[in-house]
Amino acid sequence: MQRISARNARFQVWQACLTNRTKRQRAGEFLVQGVRPISLAVDNGWPVRTVISDASRPLSRWAQELLQRLPRVERVAMAPELVAELGEKDETAPELIAVLELPPDDLERIEVGPEFLGVVFDRPTGPGNIGSIIRSADAFGAHGVIVTGHAADVYDPKAVRATTGSLFAVPAVRVPSHREVLDWVRRSAVPIVVVGTDEHGSVDVFDFDFTQPALVLIGNETSGLSAAWKEAADQLVRIPITGSASSLNAANAATAVLYEVSRQRSHSSRIR
Repeated sequence: MQRISARNARFQVWQACLTNRTKRQRAGEFLVQGVRPISLAVDNGWPVRTVISDASRPLSRWAQELLQRLPRVERVAMAPELVAELGEKDETAPELIAVLELPPDDLERIEVGPEFLGVVFDRPTGPGNIGSIIRSADAFGAHGVIVTGHAADVYDPKAVRATTGSLFAVPAVRVPSHREVLDWVRRSAVPIVVVGTDEHGSVDVFDFDFTQPALVLIGNETSGLSAAWKEAADQLVRIPITGSASSLNAANAATAVLYEVSRQRSHSSRIR
């Protein structure tokens, strides 16, 4: 076991992974904390490079059992104030921090079958919204989330925390533009309907048939879907809202649509 008690080069690399997307990408790794997220990452076979622990306290039963499952993974015991810094906590250091390998941004990681449901988040600016949408995608049975364009990062610590571990259960892929996604849709052996969400959509979300394989498009928090995505969509649907609210937060809108997809598919399976 390696011990780190000062802000050496390795510590600085991990610290940079928290705040600098370019350095995170260059290192090919990101940091995860929390019992549920780390457990889900291990359960789902994500490559763990290093496990960092607080050198000042004994490990809990959960931590001991987790480390037994990772016998070949590098372990680092770190001074508590440094663990707290990497855990982005002012006072209490997390028990463990896992350093995970970044997966490839390959759309083939997303499995497409007869009941396919995918989500595209177009040019999101808030990492918390990315994480919330991944969490909702997991909750309502989506098979993958795609982030397109110039956007906040899926592996930003705020996004990772907001997923509460769902990042490790649902593939999330970053791609430069809509073109790569549309090429992937065209190559699919399963016909996929591309459905955009827009306040000016011509069909209410509950009137559209979501029992077919579908890719749901969610637009940027401020400007909505790009013109290119609107043109590419087979259908634009709207979420009817009342009251004084003029619109829904992107993550809330995604959750509402994903719930409707889940409701329709559950109802359809019951009447078959």
